[in-house]
Amino acid sequence: MSSHLSQSFVSSSFSPGDAPPNELHRSRFTYKHLSQLAASSTSSPLRVVAHIDLDAFYAQCEMIRLGVAEDTPLAVQQWQGVIAINYPARAFGLGRHVDINEAKKLCPALIMQHVATWKEGEESWAYHDDAAAHIDTHKVSLDPYRLQSRNILATIKDALPPPPVQRVEKAGIDEVFLDLSAQVHSVMLERHPELSGPPPYDDSSENLPRPPTTVLDWDADALVDLDVTETEQDSPDWDDVAMLIGSEIVRSVRRAVREQLRYTCSAGVAHNKMLAKLGSAHRKPNQQTIVRNRATQQFLSGFKFTKIRNLGGKLGDQVASTFGTDAVKDLLDVSLDHLKQKLGAETGTWIHGIVRGVDTSEVNTRTQIKSMLSAKSFRPTIHSLEQAVRWLRIFVADIFSRLVDEGVLENKRRPKTINLHHRQRGQTRSRQAPIPQGRQIDESMLLDLSKNLLNLVIAEGKAWPCANLSLSVGGFEDGITGNQGIGAFLVTGEEARAMQHTSHNSEVTPDYRHQAEKRRRTDDGGIQRFLMRRDTSRDENEGESGSEERPRVAGQEATITGGLELRESGRAGSEQTMLHQLPITTYFCEECRKPVPIDETDEHQDWHFAKSIQAEDHGESDAAGPSSRTPPADDPGKTKSRAARGGHREAGGAAARKLEKGQSKLAFGR
Repeated sequence: MSSHLSQSFVSSSFSPGDAPPNELHRSRFTYKHLSQLAASSTSSPLRVVAHIDLDAFYAQCEMIRLGVAEDTPLAVQQWQGVIAINYPARAFGLGRHVDINEAKKLCPALIMQHVATWKEGEESWAYHDDAAAHIDTHKVSLDPYRLQSRNILATIKDALPPPPVQRVEKAGIDEVFLDLSAQVHSVMLERHPELSGPPPYDDSSENLPRPPTTVLDWDADALVDLDVTETEQDSPDWDDVAMLIGSEIVRSVRRAVREQLRYTCSAGVAHNKMLAKLGSAHRKPNQQTIVRNRATQQFLSGFKFTKIRNLGGKLGDQVASTFGTDAVKDLLDVSLDHLKQKLGAETGTWIHGIVRGVDTSEVNTRTQIKSMLSAKSFRPTIHSLEQAVRWLRIFVADIFSRLVDEGVLENKRRPKTINLHHRQRGQTRSRQAPIPQGRQIDESMLLDLSKNLLNLVIAEGKAWPCANLSLSVGGFEDGITGNQGIGAFLVTGEEARAMQHTSHNSEVTPDYRHQAEKRRRTDDGGIQRFLMRRDTSRDENEGESGSEERPRVAGQEATITGGLELRESGRAGSEQTMLHQLPITTYFCEECRKPVPIDETDEHQDWHFAKSIQAEDHGESDAAGPSSRTPPADDPGKTKSRAARGGHREAGGAAARKLEKGQSKLAFGR
């Protein structure tokens, strides 16, 4: 997308010799700051964040749906109140909380459009002309606005590079945050190749060169005035260049939404989310405001801090009552220590930074719904199960349509619980049930679960009259995708017959050469990889007792074979006594008469099987007794016979060697 961005800066035309002394200095930003920009780090002083806000969104949705002219006054009605007013209607002095009759007096040409509603007994929402007069049988539906919101979000994302460069947070049905840092970094390197090289001396703390510009063209953006200590005559630094590129990106995104979907939106471009959101509301409609780093204090000084995110509720009221003011400029005079003393260390530190424009909150690309609620207050109250079930059908349809948006049909996300809340004469009762995880969620399942919960409430008595009923789902988790059913592992029809025919041919005409080659490979490196050939030679000092040499470890005997280790007491009693003393987690091998950990039983038995194959490959007789990992002492004659065979196979090898004094032999692979 960067190739489509206009070159909005003007290169300087003077030489370094003509420059003022301060122009000869390097940038105040470093190569480290530049790398932080590429990583979208919240601590980068070059960071660029935007907030895009749809202008009177509900009203715009109805204007586009009805096809009315953009200069036509229109308001959105919910029951007897007004919830949205477009900008042409605001020119007549209409406010959001104006009475409907008063609104029509102030603006006789006003179009008053009621929101879509779910009607009792119907299974889908619709626009009803008489909805306002039937609050008892209708329920508000915001589905038309959610649909448009999804379309707008998709258009915004399409106008940006793909992730991970793209970082978009849906902050509400009509607003998004964009972290443009990585994209801005990419455009900066394209326009200024001098930034692409390594830092001098490979030191990231080295300052960047100054931008080769003296004037920036902001293309009629609303620029916030600089702080009193700054002037427009000061040459721009890289943070100004980054902000300029960010403004170009946002302008192109807004243009895409306008051209493709006909919606107008306002935007704020700044160093962080808090400043960007304040900026988007600074000039409306259909404008964007740039809050440069050098203009932060000037911009904030005119605000009430209750307008700042997270300070509009109880916390803001607490701060205002504590310090007797709601103005940002007044809090600037309060010291950090005083803020901590009055508000606590954490809150005081946060307030101290936020009124100075410090906000390190991330643009969260994975904002996900935690719960969904559909509710209705009944005026007049309802008095029967039949009425309640009709509303449950509407709740289920409402919730399921939103679940589809969350990807429940594709098993991307699904809720784990369903909750029903019932209010009767000031008493609220709630019931909850798990949603079966092994089944596909559909409306029928949710309706059955909700009716069961309602029956539990009714069974307790005193369920009527009901003043409020609500249904919700929660506990969302990511679904498991990519699983295959059993059918994926079965073959039928022609494929099965072809496999059967292939199997029959392979049995009729075996490839003996292949089998012989396979046997040779086994001899050369197959099972021998796991069972090392036994060295049966004995040092003349060891004698020929036939017992295998084993390393002594702290009074125990240990044998290591094929990577599996067994330990037994050096002074174990009789087998019968040992069997009684074995823990329940131990298996006793009847072949080698040794205990084996229960979780190693299969591997131990495989070892016996491998030893038997080895014995066959070497031509050993079955009469020699069962193979074992730690066989008991054999008859001296048999031992001598095996030693002779082993010595014959390895003549001139290890059998001929003698150990030096103090050396001992470890019998691996026996």
